[in-house]
Amino acid sequence: MKILLLANKLPYPPKDGGSIATLNMARSFAELGHEVIVLAMNTSKHYFDPEQIPADLKESIVFLAANINTDIRLHKALINLLISKKPYNAERFISRAYENLLVEILDKQHFDIIQLEGLYLAPYLPIIKKSSKALVVMRAHNIEYEIWIRTARQNYGLKKWYLLNLAKRIRKMELSYLNSYDLMVPITLRDAGEFIKLGCSLPIHVAPSGIFIEEIKTDRSAIEFPSLFHIGALDWGPNQEGLFWFLENVWEKLNINHPGLKFFIAGRNAPEKIRQIDLPNVFFLGEVEDAYAFMNRKAIMVVPLLSGSGLRIKIIEGMALGKTIVSTSIGAEGINCINGKHILIADTPEKFIEEIENLLDNFDKFDAIGKQAALFVRKDFNNLVITSALLDFYNKYL
Repeated sequence: MKILLLANKLPYPPKDGGSIATLNMARSFAELGHEVIVLAMNTSKHYFDPEQIPADLKESIVFLAANINTDIRLHKALINLLISKKPYNAERFISRAYENLLVEILDKQHFDIIQLEGLYLAPYLPIIKKSSKALVVMRAHNIEYEIWIRTARQNYGLKKWYLLNLAKRIRKMELSYLNSYDLMVPITLRDAGEFIKLGCSLPIHVAPSGIFIEEIKTDRSAIEFPSLFHIGALDWGPNQEGLFWFLENVWEKLNINHPGLKFFIAGRNAPEKIRQIDLPNVFFLGEVEDAYAFMNRKAIMVVPLLSGSGLRIKIIEGMALGKTIVSTSIGAEGINCINGKHILIADTPEKFIEEIENLLDNFDKFDAIGKQAALFVRKDFNNLVITSALLDFYNKYL
């Protein structure tokens, strides 16, 4: 097959969940013998020089990018609020430069599959339908409007009102395009069910964000026990929100009860308010050179997400590395894991403290959950197996 992936950010370097999900699938398509082109928006926020993508990757995947400015501008957000019915989030990704490059590619090349990596590519559907006979697939990384509803619930006043307004607009947009694709590919079974409830009548296939099992090297010999860590894209609102909730509601008591316990925070693009965290035994490391090596060294992974949607690839990676993870239900959403066996679920500060202290007091429990997590992920999240099944699904409709 010849496959065109459309993405609203360049998926290299793979430093956040969306980029990892897009790049891993592109790599799998290529490894399974298919021709792959990634057409991405090279945004101001996540700009990366395509020339710096490793040569071996460019040998198997063609990367094309249009530079666009997606910076949030207050005056444009205000104008959007007053005179537009589109969500500002989506409007920022409507680009003439990207449109022109897309038209040029579709005029010159034939594709079997055009896969949209997320809702913000949907406005380009009319151009795609006009210029190509390819099967058009929505690969839904999440249910977009859910992120904003859940975020709104954690806020108050004018900000809450604005976020609810934004969520309403995003939901309307999501519904307006829902049956305009040819196929729907959510990344969790839970999301598939939600799309059906919303009225999706398209053929649906669930394809989780997988990992390359052979690239995950588990090393349990150098774990710093006890220790806590959090790793993720720190420019993502739900990660910031959850991190501060954890520090304010969980860490203070843990630090009093366990004065020697250390909490390490790692991630890219941290705002100043995270860089300036000054709490006892809390260490901000910024973007670590080798995320897997960092995760291998630390003990208990905390994922205190209060909003967001879709599947957290960092949990999948952590499990593959044998990490013992304490997460909220939202953090673990879409991962068919068993609480108490593969992961520990905590939705209140009291439960977070209880689960972490139980692990601190019981190394055997800590060790057993981590090992079970690794077995679970290696069985169910092998990227090549997931992508092979997806290709079989595509072949039914070509």
